[in-house]
Amino acid sequence: MVDPCAPRHVVNRLLARNQAVRHFFSGGMLTSEYCDADPYLLKAARHHGTPASTRCPICKDDGFIHLNYVYGDQLGPYAGRVRSPAELQEMATQYGAFTVYRVEVCVECGWNYLLGTYVLGDGVPRRPPSVPRDLLDQ
Repeated sequence: MVDPCAPRHVVNRLLARNQAVRHFFSGGMLTSEYCDADPYLLKAARHHGTPASTRCPICKDDGFIHLNYVYGDQLGPYAGRVRSPAELQEMATQYGAFTVYRVEVCVECGWNYLLGTYVLGDGVPRRPPSVPRDLLDQ
């Protein structure tokens, strides 16, 4: 792998997102169809997200956040967690491959949308880390 920090297998859902926003404003859907963020997603956005450079497309509020969730077999018990952009760069050299799910969330109105996915990693297969003792079911 030339650059483990370079995204590959990119899936961009921006066109579908823009279509959903247009559909929303044309009266084609209820607010509850897209402004129904899970309480855990809102909590993650408030405490672990990075502020977006744009406003919420629905309520036009500044409380717009981007989250990066990571998943992959090589992550073991650390899969499904929110990571900052700096952590993603570090992880790219520590793991062979993992998928990043980029989500946008408005903490005011609850709008949330999966913006896309991409893969990071150096391409070297590794065994997942062992489960820490504090995560074991006893």
